[in-house]
Amino acid sequence: MQENVKILWADDEIDLLKIHVLFLREKGYQVETATNGHDALELVAEGSFDIIFLDENMPGLSGLETLQRIKALNASVPVVMVTKSEEEDIMEDAIGAKISDYLIKPVKPQQILLTIKKNVNSQHLISQKATSGYQTQFGRLSMDIGQARDFEDWKAIYKKLVYWELELGQGGGAQLDEVIQMQKGEANGAFGKFVAKNYLEWLDPRTDHHPLMSPNLFKDKVLPLLDQQEQVFFILVDNLRFDQWKILEPSIAQEFRVLEEDIYCSILPTATQYARNAIFSGLMPSEIEKLHPEFWVGELDEGGKNLFEQQLIEKMIARFGRSVRFNYDKVSSTKAGGKLVDSFSNIKSFPLNVLVFNFIDMLSHARTEMQVIKELARDEAAYRSITQSWFEHSSLRTLLHKIAELPSRPKVILTTDHGTVRVQNPLKVIGDRETSTNLRYKEGRNLSYKAKSVFEITNPKKAFLPSSNLSSAYIFAYGQDFFAYPNNYNHYVNLYKGSFQHGGISLEEMMVPLITLQAK
Repeated sequence: MQENVKILWADDEIDLLKIHVLFLREKGYQVETATNGHDALELVAEGSFDIIFLDENMPGLSGLETLQRIKALNASVPVVMVTKSEEEDIMEDAIGAKISDYLIKPVKPQQILLTIKKNVNSQHLISQKATSGYQTQFGRLSMDIGQARDFEDWKAIYKKLVYWELELGQGGGAQLDEVIQMQKGEANGAFGKFVAKNYLEWLDPRTDHHPLMSPNLFKDKVLPLLDQQEQVFFILVDNLRFDQWKILEPSIAQEFRVLEEDIYCSILPTATQYARNAIFSGLMPSEIEKLHPEFWVGELDEGGKNLFEQQLIEKMIARFGRSVRFNYDKVSSTKAGGKLVDSFSNIKSFPLNVLVFNFIDMLSHARTEMQVIKELARDEAAYRSITQSWFEHSSLRTLLHKIAELPSRPKVILTTDHGTVRVQNPLKVIGDRETSTNLRYKEGRNLSYKAKSVFEITNPKKAFLPSSNLSSAYIFAYGQDFFAYPNNYNHYVNLYKGSFQHGGISLEEMMVPLITLQAK
């Protein structure tokens, strides 16, 4: 590793540092030297360096001036400021100019080595440690998957899988990435069986043994805060998976403390029409259809399936015996996001703000339909990356910043209605013209499919699901499976394979983040 690391050391007293230069060369590092800022800049312009040691007090072009010009030539190269002075203003200027580290003269050989390892070899060392750690945990995780008995067990397993997926994504290599994806596949297979065995029992009003699910979010998480006179911003980002939350967490944590990081269970189908309406009504889908038929749009009906969220929230709050002044906004475009941010002064005083952001859902659909998005979100890591890029420049981040500045220090509940999974395996299914079109679940009559390959609900009433026909049934795909019709089979398989879909049963779709935040 050392022989590939190129070091530039710029110091007007470089002759006095020869012992350090020789020490580094003996360790296998390539070291070039300069005695002034101008020569250092020429060397940087001519070739690339992995790290630069820069004297703060050089005659002519000072260390800080040289640093700024180096960053203009190569913004990513780590620069270590070497100084005789510990004066605070000098170090603040250096840190503001994005130095990676600093050393106080006289420097010691071990300090230099440690600095190089921290700033150059760190990625390699982190990757090595992550690889070793996962290899150690692989057997333990497989054992946990085989022994999981309840939803809490699955929470712990899924968090560990996401942790290792993100850790290995830092440089574990293609082979280990394949291993973690295989272990996720193993987990999804076992999780699917777990859901099939327990789902209907969870919905039975007589049972106490069920995870927190979509219809209970407001009752269990929002109303208790309002009862304590807390101001609440309930922010729902459609399709936000737990791994995507972990990618966004560092940015959010700059201004917010994570008071609680939880996972709740999305209802089936894990689709906006069902799961989000259940959240905002506090009811299961068939109960919405029964109590508020004017707000329920069926599978076969035309029009948007989530046009009445504000009305459902209002009815839910009244049903729970509360009188709460609330604001509701949905952001489905950059223009709508800008409008929400501009109107913040008008909404900041509401005891409850319910805000819906639709970007990730639009991204998953666009990935199927647009080649350029398909390239940008080609795999799990890229899908997370594009989500992070969106967030960094989004109205959501601006809004969170404004919330963090409020003197009332409101609670923020950041969550989603369901996740999404990258599908790979087509399953043939046959249905009539009135069968629903979703790739991860089907609702209809006279469905033909391999029963052992799906989770079937032949009596929708037991799952509190509406029926388009008296003989309707629901089937749900497991893991990375997706449904395809025999007609034009190859065309649709090629179109949808590798796309991100939702509606079925997987860790990614059903086990979704529920985060409580408060400004620091």
